[in-house]
Amino acid sequence: MLDYIYEWIENITFYMVIVVAAMQMVPGSSYKKYIRFFAGLILILMLAGPILKIFGMSEFPNAEYQKELEEIQNATKHMEEIIGE
Repeated sequence: MLDYIYEWIENITFYMVIVVAAMQMVPGSSYKKYIRFFAGLILILMLAGPILKIFGMSEFPNAEYQKELEEIQNATKHMEEIIGE
């Protein structure tokens, strides 16, 4: 459990360093508000990660993605069989 918390804090710290570096590299101040907005949205998602994991919601999109991927693979195999005949 402590490893997960340590990794979570490490990811947030690394992300903030990248955001600060990106803010320093942007030449005009007009783009900074957009970078701050999207960086804030991503930060909220990163902070909500442990809460979503507690309620089991972090696995939901991945399961849906895997199901769709399997359907696509099955359809591709079926089409290859039809073309091969």
